[in-house]
Amino acid sequence: MTGTTTGAVSGRRRRGRVLAGVLITAALVLGAGLYWAQPWKLWQDSAVNEALPTASTIPAPGSARPGAAPAPVPRTISQGSLISHEHSTTGTVKLIELPDGSRTLRLEDLDTSSGPDLRVWLTDAPVKEGADGWFVFDDGKYVSLGKLKGNKGDQNYEIPAGVNLADYSSVTVWCDRFNVSFGAAALQAA
Repeated sequence: MTGTTTGAVSGRRRRGRVLAGVLITAALVLGAGLYWAQPWKLWQDSAVNEALPTASTIPAPGSARPGAAPAPVPRTISQGSLISHEHSTTGTVKLIELPDGSRTLRLEDLDTSSGPDLRVWLTDAPVKEGADGWFVFDDGKYVSLGKLKGNKGDQNYEIPAGVNLADYSSVTVWCDRFNVSFGAAALQAA
């Protein structure tokens, strides 16, 4: 009887260790998956409301010297309306040339979901409706203008001086983690 009892106890211990190992592994995989996907960000909003750059340097009406040339103002080069892809996305995109010659991409009235690694890209890809448009933006030429500052509001992204805007026809809010577009806009001359 002693040999049978010892074997049963040893078998239960072995099963207990295997079960503990499986549970620990499952917990680590689940924790790593949650950290990587960050699903809670879908329910977190971050609003950003930036003014158009140099808007504060434009003199108020009536403050200019008589006979002086009017102060230069920002000029919209092209613009487009965001359409939804992986997540509901609305707002307006504008490419703006500032009085000093620098250029800015401006998102106005942006409203999209938050995500784990969202970026703003200028791309040469055509904007397509529905799931056909979700994955096309990293297939060709694109320039990342940086991380999305917030999933709601008005925000500005500096366009590097060497970027030839004629090479790009669209803008996407791109999730780098999952390689998918949250939303995109085709650019039309203003």
